[in-house]
Order: sequence, then structure tokens, then C-alpha cells
Amino acid sequence: MVNLFYLIRKNSLILLLATIAVSTYSCKKNLPGEDAAPIASDDEVGLNAVGVSGPKTVVYVEVNSNDFANVGKYSLATGQPLFDIGIIFAANINYNTSTQSAYLSFNTQVTNVLNNRATTIQPLQAKGVKVLLSILGNHQGAGICNFPSQAAAQAFAQELANAVNTYGLDGIDFDDEYSDYGVNGTGQPNASSFVYLVTALRSLLPTKIISFYYYGPATSRLSYNGVTVGSKVNYSWNAIYGTWSVPNVPGLTAANLGPAAVNITSTSSSTAASLATQTVNNNYGIYLTYNLPNNDVSSYLSSFSNVLYGQPTVYNGGGGATGVKFHQHTNYGGTATSSIPKGNYTLSQLQAYGFVNDWASSVTIPAGWTVIMYSNNNFSGTSWTLTSSNANFPGLSPNANDVVTSVRIQ
Repeated sequence: MVNLFYLIRKNSLILLLATIAVSTYSCKKNLPGEDAAPIASDDEVGLNAVGVSGPKTVVYVEVNSNDFANVGKYSLATGQPLFDIGIIFAANINYNTSTQSAYLSFNTQVTNVLNNRATTIQPLQAKGVKVLLSILGNHQGAGICNFPSQAAAQAFAQELANAVNTYGLDGIDFDDEYSDYGVNGTGQPNASSFVYLVTALRSLLPTKIISFYYYGPATSRLSYNGVTVGSKVNYSWNAIYGTWSVPNVPGLTAANLGPAAVNITSTSSSTAASLATQTVNNNYGIYLTYNLPNNDVSSYLSSFSNVLYGQPTVYNGGGGATGVKFHQHTNYGGTATSSIPKGNYTLSQLQAYGFVNDWASSVTIPAGWTVIMYSNNNFSGTSWTLTSSNANFPGLSPNANDVVTSVRIQ
């Protein structure tokens, strides 16, 4: 498998869009395990999607260099996972010159993720995150657009279904890049191949997710003999990071499309926020991210989660909660403290974490933690007990806005 750091698909176009206040937007985030309303296929088969309403955040992880388990380290302030779909990037379509057929191939890193699914995949699924396997060309002439026959497409679909079932995955993502059609005597893209492939895969995996990264020759080969790719796949999203572009996939509605795409390590946070604003304003169902690194990028992720869900992103390093954060303004706005671990904190002790006396207006609290706030130093005066994040101290009884001075975190 080739190195997957591809520059041509990561170029960013900075969008000059007005930033609209984060507090204006609030979308219901799916609860772990909830399924969306069925998406009808040509056979009217009900497909399980990931959430009941609101945009779904999707992330590709370059497993050649980054830990796929990182997907589970990010949550919203209320404890729900930030990412609805995590995609293992990527398995390959290779070509066997002896049999003149395409076959599914895993490099060492992808193999490690799949073989260690008890620690890399299943913990994410337990949180409600869907895990897909991306399928990518490998410069050998084989791709999703040049199967020479329906039988060949069916055979490859069977390999994909076997992988999904063997490793307990939630679906397949198609990416029509780096196939180098014509190499090794292979054919050029044809009109029927992709339609045959997704039709066969949908039959084999009627309740799994199939997605399409909108790029390459497949984008102009989405219908054949009256059957559309959009009637067989669940989602499609824009492939050019830092831009807004609506995938033209007949059969998919706005709820199943992602025009916004960001590269976490190179797209600016202002652009990420603007693209999230467009997603909300135009009622699109997907927000696509790429290149989740190994370090804590919760501040960057908050730039769009605040817009999509009205909540910041919390980093739970190592899979466990790291601490409480107090925020200067309501709705988790303004300056925030660093993460404060469990313990009892007077004002001077809190100030070491960036806390300011009589300043806090909201707080993010890891799931299962309790915070007792006091209006005076040394745990005296009026107190408030919180067992979950709170975005609005003025709404507490009595009003707790700009009065907190000491806290106990349990």
C-alpha cells in the first residue's frame, strides 16, 4: 500500500464567510445506538444510519501514522461522542495479474486495526460510533469503476462483505483515487462498474452503511440502466478540504450529503466554523473531517462543534476523563480554564488552572463526575451541585453567574 499523505486532495480554499454567533445554533446530537429513519433503496430496503437528527460528524483517520482509537477520545460537553462515523483509511483495491482480477488488500497498519478490534473498533461502537473501512485504489489498475463484468463486481462486493462481517464493521466507504486505470492491461472506467458494485454490496449488506467520497471517475458514473448509486448508498461527501461543494449524487437528499470538508491539521478554524455555519443554515446532514492526529486537537474541533451542536469538544485522553473546564461566558464561550482534575480547590489553587474569581458562567464536566461550586473561598457561602455540564450559570437557582470562588470536584 502506498503512503497515504496525498497532497492533491488536501488543497484548501479559504472561504470568506461571515461568522455567525455560535450560540445561535443548537442541533440535537444523536444518542449512542440510535438509528435514523430508513433510507429507501430501489428495493425499498430500510437501512440503518447513525442518528435521529442533526448533522453527523465524520472523520477519516490515516492509520499509517495515527491511532484509530483517537476517535473515541473526543466528546461533546454533555458526554456524547463528537464523531458519529469513524473511517479507517484505507484498505486497497489491488490487481492480480495472473487471474486478471481485483482483490481486497490490507497493509500492515490496517491489518493491525482490524485484528485488534477489541481495543480499536469495539470501544467506539460501544459509544455509538459507526466504524467504516475506506476502499482506495493502489496504482495497480484496479478500481471501483473498471470491473469488466457484473460478475467481477459481485465477486469484489463479496470480499468487502466478508471483511465487514469478519471484523464486525458498520460499513464500507468508497474512494475512487489512485487506481491508475489502464495499468497492468486493465480497462478504463466504464458506465456500469460502480453501479454493479454498490448494488451487489447493498444486497449483501442490507443494513450496513455505504458511503461515497465524491471524487474521481466515479462521480460521472452514478447511473446505469435506470439504477442510481444514490439509491444504494447512504451518504456522500465533498472531497476537497477547506471548501464547500454539494456532491451531485442523484437519489440522495441534503440529509445524506456533506458539502463541508475540513483537514483538521491544515484547514483554519475560522474556515471550519464558517463551513459548519453553512451546514446548519442549509440543513445538510454531514460534516466531514480528515486527518485526526494523535495529539489533543479539541480546541480546533470546538470551532465547528460549537456551531453544529452548541457545545465545545472535550478531549478524554487515553479514553478516560481528564478534567473539568470552567468557561468565561455562557454556552461554553470566551476563555476557558485548563482541565482541572478531581480534588478540592480554593481560589488560589483554581487560579493555577487559569480560573478567575467571580468570572465563570458555564462549565464542562466529564460523564460520571460531580462538581460542587461555592460562592466564597474555602468552600463556604452558597453552593451548587452539578452532575453534568452546564451552559448557563444565570439559569441556576440561585443565580450562579460570576460568583464562583472555590470548588470541589469528585
